[in-house]
Amino acid sequence: MAITQPHDGSAGDEAFRIETHGIDFITESERWATPRNIGAMWTGSAINVEYFIYGALLMGFGFKFWTAISIIVIGNLSFFFVGLASLQGPETGTTAFAISRAPFGSRGSRIVSFFNWITQLGFETEGLILIVGAAIILCQFANIHVSSALKVIFIILAAAIQAIVPYLGHATMVKVLRALIIPFGAIFVLLAIFDFKHGKASFAGSGFANGWEIYTAGLAFVIALSGLGWTECGNDYTRYLPRESSKAATVGWIFLGTALPEVVMMILGALTFTFLSSTAQVAAWNGNNPFSALYGQHFIPSWVVVVFLMFSIVQLFGINSLDLYSSGVSLQAMGVHLKRYQAVVLDSIIACLLTIWATFQSTFSLYMKEFVGVIILWIAPWFGILITDWLMRRYRYNAAELQRTDAGGLYFGRSGVNWNAIVAFVIGVVCATLAFSKAPPPVNFPFHWMTPISNHYGASCAANPVKGVCTAGWYGGADFSIPAGIIIAGLVYFALEKATGNVARQVARQKELEPQL
Repeated sequence: MAITQPHDGSAGDEAFRIETHGIDFITESERWATPRNIGAMWTGSAINVEYFIYGALLMGFGFKFWTAISIIVIGNLSFFFVGLASLQGPETGTTAFAISRAPFGSRGSRIVSFFNWITQLGFETEGLILIVGAAIILCQFANIHVSSALKVIFIILAAAIQAIVPYLGHATMVKVLRALIIPFGAIFVLLAIFDFKHGKASFAGSGFANGWEIYTAGLAFVIALSGLGWTECGNDYTRYLPRESSKAATVGWIFLGTALPEVVMMILGALTFTFLSSTAQVAAWNGNNPFSALYGQHFIPSWVVVVFLMFSIVQLFGINSLDLYSSGVSLQAMGVHLKRYQAVVLDSIIACLLTIWATFQSTFSLYMKEFVGVIILWIAPWFGILITDWLMRRYRYNAAELQRTDAGGLYFGRSGVNWNAIVAFVIGVVCATLAFSKAPPPVNFPFHWMTPISNHYGASCAANPVKGVCTAGWYGGADFSIPAGIIIAGLVYFALEKATGNVARQVARQKELEPQL
């Protein structure tokens, strides 16, 4: 059946009206989107001040400018992962963690759904912290004192406002984020003029980040916050693509719409750091409010900073809409009996409370570095298992059976759990943890990490922190957490499924049920 509104939604998902769909199956008659639509949505989210901040935080590791650029470019190639993790949606017509019922079982998938729900809440909290941080700097420009009580008011207002777009749903987000591309692109072009005027490509860094162990830690930081950190959301939006949509076009538009803008955003952040790198400004980048590094400096005019911050607030609301949407459907995939838009409201309240806690109990850079570890340790194994399962099934699922959670369902598993996936997931998490290397701060602050395999910064690092002479682990302190999590979990799952024949039996049954799709 032809779709009469290919760019503005369908009956169940119309722009600026509450979307009625949750994790239920999207029929072909309602598949209104195109790969280009999805790519434009991602572009609207990728031209994003968060990635500007990430670029500056990466420089805070102590890298030379060109070293940081190489990490940014290589790290953002991980958006290819998002394209791969978006190809199951058109086939199944449902969300990422409803699809995860195939490898994990109907009840087993609730475990990874919970991890994703927590992760999305973390991203929502990050966005709210930055929104409030931008509002505080705007108040400083206006000579308004921001008390603790006013900060809390800002957080509550921001949490209420951010819920509006995801409350309305998928088509609204696609339309709004697509509309934001040009204005936000313009403000970053304006910022780039001052970056190219004052930036220092010869920036030599702190001298601490010279080893490959720090390089791989920086690379893990970028990958986790770029491609890997979005893989669990991809199918939530491509489920509105027709089943016959080109896989190459889907991956291509998503990759182009994300990797290229984010490389630019992170380079701008890194370049800004090179000329806003006094002791006080470095402390600001790594403090409670990274936007404070832009206040009181003389390189970028105040009016440009004010416009930039105002645009940033609006744009952060847009990016948080993606997180809220995915956290809502993840809550449903956990088995919580709430409509999608009701879940958005609940998650907004929780994110509000988390933001109040984080604002007064932590610094933004510390929050992000700790959060990166959480992202890596579970998403990498989950992604490895999802893609391995998809390949073993030769890219096919039975959409109707994915909606079943009863004991007779094809993907129910043993007592609702596919233990092959759970075992592979646990092993992947353990291996990713063992291979995780906590990035050091760019100051004389030695610390310890928990495994002998990754790294262990001890007394020698305290004695000579500038040269980075540290007591390292079995392979020099390098971070291999992401490849370890993806590859090992995928291989273990493949071996267990081959040994038990579980997927093979399901594939045979899928073929029998094919006419029901």
